[in-house]
Amino acid sequence: MFVTFFSLFSLSGVGTSRFNIPHMDKAVHFTFYSVMVVLGYLAMRSKTVQQAKRSKLLWYIVLFAVTYGIIIEVLQHVLTTDRHGDPLDALANSIGAFVGMFVIRFLFFRTPSLK
Repeated sequence: MFVTFFSLFSLSGVGTSRFNIPHMDKAVHFTFYSVMVVLGYLAMRSKTVQQAKRSKLLWYIVLFAVTYGIIIEVLQHVLTTDRHGDPLDALANSIGAFVGMFVIRFLFFRTPSLK
């Protein structure tokens, strides 16, 4: 709800950063969505015992994050006057969600080696 509100709320009166880093907003989108997937999985994994169901759960979380990111960008374009939907933001969101999935897979889905 926090992300939705601030994605659609006008921030025209708020000062911007002193630093002008090109495409920094894409890095922020990427980071938020990768963290969303990781935290979503960590919050929900204790409810699922079987590894196969955890894998399916992870895919649902990624699908939700990607869909949510696209919907937010469309709503920014349609509902707001001083914000605009950016396809590159949606792409950064989606890539972040998939990277979050790969992080979870690396941390929790590896099979132990037989050394």
